[in-house]
Amino acid sequence: MGVSFEVQPSSSAGRTDNNPRPRSLRPNYNKIHAQPLPIKTFPLPPLIPHNPLSLIQIAVTYLSQLLAPTSSHPQPLFRGYFSAETRSIHVNDETTARALWEQGFFGKGSLSRSEPAWLEREKIRQGIVVGDTSEEVTRRRREERKQFKNERAKKEREAIEGKLAEESQGGSFNAMTEDALQGLEVQTGPNDALLDTLPQDSPGTMEPFVDNVTPSSIPSLKDDGQDTCATLREPDSSPKDIINQEHLQLTFEEAFFLVYGLGVLEVQAAPDSEKIPTSLLFTLSCSHSHFPPQPTTQLQPDEPFILSYVVYHHFRSLGWVVRPGIKFAVDYLLYNRGPVFSHAEFAVIIVPAYSDPDWSSTNALRAHVEGKRKKTWWWIHCVNRVQTQVRKTLVVAFVEVPPPESAVVSEHGEIKHMGRFLRRYRVREIVLKRWTPNRSRG
Repeated sequence: MGVSFEVQPSSSAGRTDNNPRPRSLRPNYNKIHAQPLPIKTFPLPPLIPHNPLSLIQIAVTYLSQLLAPTSSHPQPLFRGYFSAETRSIHVNDETTARALWEQGFFGKGSLSRSEPAWLEREKIRQGIVVGDTSEEVTRRRREERKQFKNERAKKEREAIEGKLAEESQGGSFNAMTEDALQGLEVQTGPNDALLDTLPQDSPGTMEPFVDNVTPSSIPSLKDDGQDTCATLREPDSSPKDIINQEHLQLTFEEAFFLVYGLGVLEVQAAPDSEKIPTSLLFTLSCSHSHFPPQPTTQLQPDEPFILSYVVYHHFRSLGWVVRPGIKFAVDYLLYNRGPVFSHAEFAVIIVPAYSDPDWSSTNALRAHVEGKRKKTWWWIHCVNRVQTQVRKTLVVAFVEVPPPESAVVSEHGEIKHMGRFLRRYRVREIVLKRWTPNRSRG
C-alpha cells in the first residue's frame, strides 16, 4: 500500500491564509556573546614573514603591555552572595548578571528558564514595550510544531482511510475489518505521542486544529474597516518604573570556577560582610551539597561537589560551555558556543572511579566504595536511550578519586593547598552510543 503526500507546517494555529507570519528580527548573538569568558585577552599581532613592519607592530604591542599593562579582569570585580537556603550564589546587580550571562552563559534567572529576562517579559505584558522575549518565541515555536504534527497525523489518517475505502469498493479489500482499522497506528516520528488523542473524523478536507476556544477569545468584528485580528498593542505613553525582582543564580560549580579559575567574582555571606576566602568557599560548597549540610571537618575526597567541579573545570578548560543537564537526566550538557547558537552536542554523566589500591585496604573503605557503585546496566541503558532520542552523544566522565588523606581540612574549615589538592584528580572520558540494528548493520 503506497500513499505519499506532503503537509506543509502552518505558521500558527488556526491560520488559513497563505501569507506566513513575518518573523521578528533576531538579536545579533555573535556581537552580544563575542567574549566567551568574562575576561579580556590582549594577543600579539600576527607575524607576517614577508612584511617587516609586522615585527615593529609586535614590538610596540608587547612594550605597551609591558610598561602600561591593562587589566584583563573587570574593575571592580563581580560580587555575589552565598545563599544556604537555595544552595546557590545570588547576583543581584543587573549589570553583573547580564555580563555573566552574555560572557560565558553563567547561571540562570531566578524567574526565567535560563536567560534572566523577567523584566523584559513584564514590560511587554504591561504594554510598555512591544516585542518578544526568547521564552515567548520558544513557546510559540513549540505550539506551531504541535499544530503541524496534529495536522500531519490527521492528513495521513485520512489518506489511509481513503485508500482502504477505494480498495474495499474494488473488491480487493476483504482481509482487513473495521476493528483492525481502528487499531492501526501511524508512526510520524519517535516523539509523536499525540496520535492516540486525535479524533476519528471521516475523510474530507483538513481543518485547522484549535483547542480551548471560548467566546471571549474570538475577536469581535467592527465596521470601521480595521483588521482586529492582527492589531498590535502600542507602547504605553506613560512609562512605568518596574522594579526588577529577578536575580541571577549561580551553582556552586559555576561560582567557584569564577572565583578560583578566573578570579572575576567575589562571594560574600552578606552585603556588608567581607568576602569569603577561596578555600573556605570550597568547603562550604562541599558541606551544602548534602542535605542537611555536613560539618566541614568530615569531608571526603569523593564529595559530590568535588567530583562535579572537577568535571566542570575540565570541560570549561577545553572550551566547552557547560550547563546543568537535569532536564535530560544527566549531570552536564556541553555546548559548542552556547544555548542561543545551537543545541547541546554532548550529555555528561559523572561516575567516580576507585582504582587506587588504598580504597580496598580495609573493610570500611571497601563498603564505602561498594555503596558508591550502585549503578546498573539498566540505568545506563535508560540514560543512553534518552540521549539518543534528543540527538545527543552520551559521555561518561570517570573521575579518579584519590585515597583519603589526613590533614586535608584545617581546623578553621579551609582546604590546605587548593591547587595541589585538585591536581590529584583525573578525568577519563568514554563515549557511549546506542547500537541499533537497522542503522548499525554492516
